[in-house]
Amino acid sequence: MLLENLSWSEAGLYLLYLVIILLVVVFLHDILQKHHAIQRNYPVIGHFRYMFENMGEYFRQYWFAGDREELPFNRATRAWVYRTSKGLGGMLGFGSTNDLRQPGSIIFTNAAYPLLEQEYIDAPSVVIGPDCKYPFEAKSVFNISGMSYGALSAAAVRALSRGAGKAGIWMNTGEGGLSPYHLEGGCDLVFQIGTAKYGVRDEQGNLDDNRLREVAEHVKAFEIKLSQGAKPGRGGVLPGGKVTAEIARIRGIPEGKVSSSPNRHKEIQSADDLLDMIHRVREVTGRPVGFKSVFGSDRFPKDLCEAILRRGPASAPDFITVDGGEGGTGAAPQILADHVGLPVTESLPMLVDILMEYGLKERICIIASGKLVHSAKVAWALCAGADFVVSARGFMFSLGCVQSMQCHKDTCPTGITTHSKFRQRGLVVEDKAERVHEYAHWMNYEVNALAHSCGLGNAREFRREHIRIVQSPGVSWPLDVIYPYRQAKHGNND
Repeated sequence: MLLENLSWSEAGLYLLYLVIILLVVVFLHDILQKHHAIQRNYPVIGHFRYMFENMGEYFRQYWFAGDREELPFNRATRAWVYRTSKGLGGMLGFGSTNDLRQPGSIIFTNAAYPLLEQEYIDAPSVVIGPDCKYPFEAKSVFNISGMSYGALSAAAVRALSRGAGKAGIWMNTGEGGLSPYHLEGGCDLVFQIGTAKYGVRDEQGNLDDNRLREVAEHVKAFEIKLSQGAKPGRGGVLPGGKVTAEIARIRGIPEGKVSSSPNRHKEIQSADDLLDMIHRVREVTGRPVGFKSVFGSDRFPKDLCEAILRRGPASAPDFITVDGGEGGTGAAPQILADHVGLPVTESLPMLVDILMEYGLKERICIIASGKLVHSAKVAWALCAGADFVVSARGFMFSLGCVQSMQCHKDTCPTGITTHSKFRQRGLVVEDKAERVHEYAHWMNYEVNALAHSCGLGNAREFRREHIRIVQSPGVSWPLDVIYPYRQAKHGNND
């Protein structure tokens, strides 16, 4: 009532007094506290330093960084995914801003006499685990990598599932278990068994054959996760506040308690242990089984191949997902994300060459992962020897991710990696599912367009001689010179 009787000038004066009192309080707090030197020496105005530091990454990506400068994904790449997911195509005018003089740049070797359109042929499906009871006929070159419900919101998982179903691509569940949202779109699913074995564990955290059989009724294959690119050798942590009743039920863990994944499967300490687990899951489920790993050297894949030849090619995994050290996740220790694990540009050709040396390349499908969100990068992976490519962050961009770098804070502004109902309002499932579909469709279209420019019928015909990598300004080498094809030396898969 008192405020209602005040004039505008009097109200303004009271407001000024309130601001002055507030500034005095902040001033006294700053000069008396002992934790921040800037605030102690420059009370009140010192707070702007921290505000600008926090806002810097947002200002840079819109105002200061060049289109091809920013990390982890530059504006040109993000804009390409946004346009593609909206069905707007990848057209541009007046020329490219991609500097082909930069070392590492990709150049495809166009054919002098490319095929006519009527000579194009559809890319054939590839069967994963042809000798399994239930082989997996995978139709699409490009698919969705592992992202767990819990790390992603229910709305995001629903949109991905629906979009994947419409596009005819597979979706990896991530290590968080199989949720009803994964099943909603009717897409092909690959179930990931993480080190905590969420969704297929007993009360003691051990692998449960009965749960495996239940899950196998809904999925096409199983992927044993050994490590991921953002944090090799480190398990995930789900805060107790995020372990809702629903997530606890899906994962098979206590509600409201912190759940930490071990940094490795406790029963896998060697190549033989890994092959034993692959055999067990395959026998129990009848589904193809592979594993996901980051490679730090050639020692692990060579040890694995030696064990396979010793036991017989039937013991081999049906696929290997090679994740580059540049891979991402919602939250990871910076030291691991920055400095551990070979990038996919090195580990993928290395793995392919080792499998060729041991005569196992035809037996084991290879799936490549690690910042492969653009059609040129996907085509590079196929040239290097991958059978499939999967992406997580590419599909997050198709959902509307703006690279705000808040995945681990539950404050994602686009509703993708948050459980805030308010923020999830912005993610309209029907609209985003269509964008997922468009992104997958146009990705496969453009990869095939690159193949056609090289004189090939479809993307599955890519080989290393169809691509060159810039080594220094003005100098590029064919990929088959950098990584020559190898002949089997240690055995074969006959």
